[in-house]
Amino acid sequence: MDFRDRAIVVTGAAGNLGRAVATELAGRGAALVCVDFAAAGLAALEEALPGAKIASIAGLDLTKIEDAQQMAARAREKFGRIDGLVNTIGGFRMAPVGAEALKDWDFLVNLNARAVLATSAAVLPAMVERDYGRIVHIAAGAGHRGAAQLAVYSAAKAAVMRIVESIAEEHRDTGITANCILPGTIDTPQNRAAMPDADTKSWTPPGDIAKAIAFLLSHEAGAITGAAIPVTQRIR
Repeated sequence: MDFRDRAIVVTGAAGNLGRAVATELAGRGAALVCVDFAAAGLAALEEALPGAKIASIAGLDLTKIEDAQQMAARAREKFGRIDGLVNTIGGFRMAPVGAEALKDWDFLVNLNARAVLATSAAVLPAMVERDYGRIVHIAAGAGHRGAAQLAVYSAAKAAVMRIVESIAEEHRDTGITANCILPGTIDTPQNRAAMPDADTKSWTPPGDIAKAIAFLLSHEAGAITGAAIPVTQRIR
């Protein structure tokens, strides 16, 4: 998969998964618009990818359509096009149905679902102009079914999946696809610290998820749209 003629926006680019996606795509020649609230993380990413074509944007709140549109405008100013969006922004909290869950509602729905809606809405006009685009969001298996203490998180991730399916249907007659990845437990330093006694052998490295995302961004994946694809375990 060659991305030398592609400009791709990666949100949450300074995080574990976003950084892995940016690294994978840079290695394939993509021009990247790397977006994260933290400027220091973006600077470290650029330093780790010398020679890569990267435009970094810090400080935007991508739950707000105005900030998401600013992101898209700056991407077009820098590279003249937007061929792909990988949105890795998300959050996780647990609480039983009750007052605590209500406190989590705005946080989880905004960070997971509203950011999906805003970032998609911001990049779609540029893709429609060129009749080509690839959109990938991060959902979760919890979006398929509720579980104890996951009512709000499950609802938020279900919303991600429904938005992706709607984008796919709305653009089925164009060259634009929309899909989402359903990761399992991602093998990150934070997860290892939070679960020191866990068996990590089945955890998925961010780089493996990044490879699946890269395929969905490729021209070869044009027949896949509206899908929720589990990437949950490295099979050894």
